[in-house]
Amino acid sequence: MSVALKIDNLSKTFPIKGGLFSKSHPGVRAVHPTTLEVQTGETLGIVGESGCGKSTFARMLVGLLEPSTGVIEIEGKPFDNANPAEFGKMIQYMFQDPVSSLNPRKTIRQIMEAPLKLLYKMPKAEREKRIAEIFDSVNLRHEFLDRYPHEFSGGQAQRIGVARALAASPRIIILDEPVSALDVSVQAQVLNLLADLKTEFKLTYLFISHDLAVVEAVSDRIAVLYFGSVVEVGKAESIFAAPKHPYTKLLADSAPVVGRPLTAPEQKDTELPDPLNPPQGCAFAKRCPRATEKCSAEIPTLTQMGEDQFAACFHPLEG
Repeated sequence: MSVALKIDNLSKTFPIKGGLFSKSHPGVRAVHPTTLEVQTGETLGIVGESGCGKSTFARMLVGLLEPSTGVIEIEGKPFDNANPAEFGKMIQYMFQDPVSSLNPRKTIRQIMEAPLKLLYKMPKAEREKRIAEIFDSVNLRHEFLDRYPHEFSGGQAQRIGVARALAASPRIIILDEPVSALDVSVQAQVLNLLADLKTEFKLTYLFISHDLAVVEAVSDRIAVLYFGSVVEVGKAESIFAAPKHPYTKLLADSAPVVGRPLTAPEQKDTELPDPLNPPQGCAFAKRCPRATEKCSAEIPTLTQMGEDQFAACFHPLEG
């Protein structure tokens, strides 16, 4: 299997603007240097608490944010913002809020035509044919094209968002919380649609979500982020059934399950680290029941712990 997406040492640091310490402070590191590979046709799930860097990471991949360090390769070719048209043909972004991500002043036809005009310089007749094909693929009626975004429900708007991403004929689609704003019944419809489109168009997905059940159901592999770093990577069927990193277990234990009483997970501290004053060692040490002095002094790196499972932990879980 070939590599669709490869990132090497990718990181993002936001400078501090204004204030007493703006010149002396190195800035806030939202994403620590990260190296990952995503195989062609794979769905890589990315999970973690709010503020862990999931969306920042995703927006660097599609060129919405410029990385502080690192290289992004798509199908072996390094990409940057120097050629946004070529970048857009390879990778597209599907936003979390389906309605607000669509321009309220433009019709759906105008929204759909934009990538075809800008990326492919496609003439009108070809644009109409391409848009009709995409709308058929996402099960939308053609008369919707002359309406405005506010006229649609959340589920319909999300299908339009899917159609807009497909218009560029990308190899990779970043799905940033694609169903979190939808009703549960509509979530299932959209997830099934995404699965069908993945097969039909031979797509590769990066699926970002805080809903562990959804991520586990749709993903081939899962990457767990904490405080801007990948702390565990593994196959979806084993990452939560047999986690190696204590933070992964914390996420799994925190997810509500029907019939299981809600209890506070075992941890020493519930506070996230201060991004302006990050800890020296493992960022999870103060919350981890297994932490030792070594954890507070050294930063663990991703280490293989079983077949196709990696964790950044000095005291991994067993079993």
